[in-house]
Amino acid sequence: MLRILTAGESHGPALVSLIEGLPAGLALDAEAIDRDLARRQQGYGRGARQQIERDQVRFLGGAVQGQTIGAPLAMLVPNRDYENWRERSVPPWTRPRPGHADLPGALKYGLDDVRLVAERASARETAARVAAGSVCKLLLRAVGIEIGSYVEAIGDVAAAVADQDPAALCRLAEGSDVACPDPAAAERMRAAIDAAREAGESLGGVIVVAAWGLLPGLGSHVHWDRRLDGRLAQAIMSIQAIKGVEIGPAFENARLPGTQVHDALYAGRVRRANRAGGLEGGITNGEPLWLRAAMKPIPTTVKPVATVDLATGEETTTQYQRSDVCAVPAAAVVGEAMVAWVLADAVLERYGADTLAAIVRRVQDDRAT
Repeated sequence: MLRILTAGESHGPALVSLIEGLPAGLALDAEAIDRDLARRQQGYGRGARQQIERDQVRFLGGAVQGQTIGAPLAMLVPNRDYENWRERSVPPWTRPRPGHADLPGALKYGLDDVRLVAERASARETAARVAAGSVCKLLLRAVGIEIGSYVEAIGDVAAAVADQDPAALCRLAEGSDVACPDPAAAERMRAAIDAAREAGESLGGVIVVAAWGLLPGLGSHVHWDRRLDGRLAQAIMSIQAIKGVEIGPAFENARLPGTQVHDALYAGRVRRANRAGGLEGGITNGEPLWLRAAMKPIPTTVKPVATVDLATGEETTTQYQRSDVCAVPAAAVVGEAMVAWVLADAVLERYGADTLAAIVRRVQDDRAT
């Protein structure tokens, strides 16, 4: 019901988001969208590109006087770095970076210059996703659903996070330049990033995305492609460099007997644990949703890696291109956007109407029962 497309390249004039399926009457908060765009750019370990860009959204269509009108919503995020590249003569890139889309993309599309792959495969594209996801967060907030994120680990440094409500953890993370709610771990994360930078390396990590205020019944068990856990996993796995995802403590659960895993029910449908991560049978159960995702280290490193020159066929090494040392905090913001997209789609699937006011009434009626 809710379709999102993006267009644009890393060093092209702009990135574009197109959202189809939004109800009429949703108030668009440009400042809130710009805050999410700024959060995506921030974080300890980011590269020089983030000092150039000042991402801000422009609405091109689908809204009048700050509100959606039921038509597709088009948004644009300009690339300031485009002016630095438009007149630049760049020789073809023929040395693909292992771990990047360079080689498979060039083989797929018959390209001699792997830069043409990197321009679209670049994580710069996620600025368009964050803009779209921020609009979805506005829709979710209108029906009482909130989304946040934090960084659980960078490299081999992991946070010690006590059991807290998701809103509290995400608020703590917003005050950290590595998006970590554990101040002691955050300090060690910064030191690890410094060491990686000195060594010409890059670092990955683990992000956590949470949603709360959810109603039971989003998603479905009746067919594989309607299961919400599958839809969420695909959305998170689509983020550049994300290579694994779990809902709740899934891998820990796999090592335990069933009676220690499944969340017992008590009078009033009360649960004292949430090891299911908010989903049972592909459907939300009303508990907070918890997703954890693993991000591999960025494949662009100062230290060279063995590769092959596609122009000559000879063995060589990678050539460094400007990049981040660590973008895990940014990935957490992108994760929020992707979860917001899937949950907004699930809300529209269950409570859909042509106007936001009608959707809000349906949700309120459901919450009252």
